[in-house]
Amino acid sequence: MVFVCTGNICRSPMAEVVFRWFAESVGLGAQVTSTSSGTGDWHVGEPADPRTAASLERRGYDGSRHRARQFTYADFDRNDLVVALDRSHERNLRAWARTEADSDKVVLLRSFESAPEDSLDVPDPYYAGPEAFDEVLGMIESACRALFRQLEPAIRSAG
Repeated sequence: MVFVCTGNICRSPMAEVVFRWFAESVGLGAQVTSTSSGTGDWHVGEPADPRTAASLERRGYDGSRHRARQFTYADFDRNDLVVALDRSHERNLRAWARTEADSDKVVLLRSFESAPEDSLDVPDPYYAGPEAFDEVLGMIESACRALFRQLEPAIRSAG
């Protein structure tokens, strides 16, 4: 699966790392591909924002290998799920979908938990301080846990 945010240096790298951690923690890391990308190309090749890396590290995750990249049509082909971090990403991804099958792969991350409809977006912490990154990481952990719980039986049966 691929997690998608705007520049691929804050939210989507967090989701990629956290989801991979859930899979690896129960021995399913080899059966899961967790990547991330951005809708824009501003940060291609850059590591995660230092505040992202610090927030991940404070919670025991390693985001040091991340390098930003832009979403491409090939991501629809390579992934069963295209997970948007907010509704603007979801709209962009659906607009880029070449087929109905591509569009059907696009989901909002927070739709997997029981979040109210008006709070399905994971807010962008880019223009905020470190505490916002920690808050966003908490949202992402909760949503990735819910997503993993939903997918785990299928992952186990496919392995």
